[in-house]
Amino acid sequence: MSESPPTGLATMPPAYFALVMATGIVSIACQLLGYTLLARGLFYLNVPAYAALWMLTVMRMVRHRERVLADVTSHGRAVGFFTTVAATCVLGSQFLLIGGLWSIAASLWAFGIVLWACLTYGVFAILTVKTEKPPLAEGINGGWLVAVVAAQSVAVLGAQLASGFDAYRPQVILFCLAMWLGGGMLYIWIISLIFYRYTFFTLSPSDLAPPYWINMGAVAISTLAGTLLVAAAPLSPLLTTLMPFLQGFTLLFWATATWWIPMLLILGIWRHVVRRFPLRYDPLYWGAVFPLGMYTASTIRIARMIDMPALMIVPKLFVYVALAAWTVTMLGLLASLVRGAAPARGLQ
Repeated sequence: MSESPPTGLATMPPAYFALVMATGIVSIACQLLGYTLLARGLFYLNVPAYAALWMLTVMRMVRHRERVLADVTSHGRAVGFFTTVAATCVLGSQFLLIGGLWSIAASLWAFGIVLWACLTYGVFAILTVKTEKPPLAEGINGGWLVAVVAAQSVAVLGAQLASGFDAYRPQVILFCLAMWLGGGMLYIWIISLIFYRYTFFTLSPSDLAPPYWINMGAVAISTLAGTLLVAAAPLSPLLTTLMPFLQGFTLLFWATATWWIPMLLILGIWRHVVRRFPLRYDPLYWGAVFPLGMYTASTIRIARMIDMPALMIVPKLFVYVALAAWTVTMLGLLASLVRGAAPARGLQ
């Protein structure tokens, strides 16, 4: 009698923290637009979700150490661990903007920095020195850009916290600036490989997994980080001198995020309508919800940065798209839990 394949906790995707990322940024977008009740409801939901995911992750490390180690050394799944960084910092932003709890937000920021450093230099070092590597077409995917999201989430939360650090404001702002610039450079490196994979290798419907939406989400959060650095300029002479550069690159990131949206919609139609790829719940769909919420929040901030109120029509409409995507994905999660067989595929 053959042994059944592992399921449940053993195959839990490292990228499942995207649930917290998605819930958190949709909540923040609602807060920025004045939908306070929705924002608080999602905030109160996100705190236990974050705690539960950490509990499951620790249990998985204890009970299924071999599978966790296999994930860390996998080009497809290792990058999913970066969602822990982004989830931590997005939740920190919720505690600051919605809860008004600076100390908790600062603690989450510190934890996010530690996670970012360990994962960035741990995961990339492991993937660099491993002897057996997949071909580019199999190894690269949109999920790799979560590494960019992780770096920018640290910059976003730090820029918002900077005013509370008193004498250490210049150092905090310099660190956030470095994270923003480093994250932007990392995006250029990775998106070049993804674009090359798109256009010069055969693409099947299964290759367009939901994390490809992070193509847009990574530059959307880079936009958000840029606008917050611009807002923090009065706290730092360095940022004041760099103001034209900051504003120009922030607009570049926002324009790039905007460019990706029609392209991703076209590819989604090709995947599900033309090629009839089944549309069913997958934990990785949280990685598609997050960019929608992030584009909403970043466009609110960019409209304020360039003083263009007419641009606010975009986030006022887009927030409903983000809320609808979040609702559908959450219903899919609840339905899968009721069935007792939640899918747990890794990044493909």
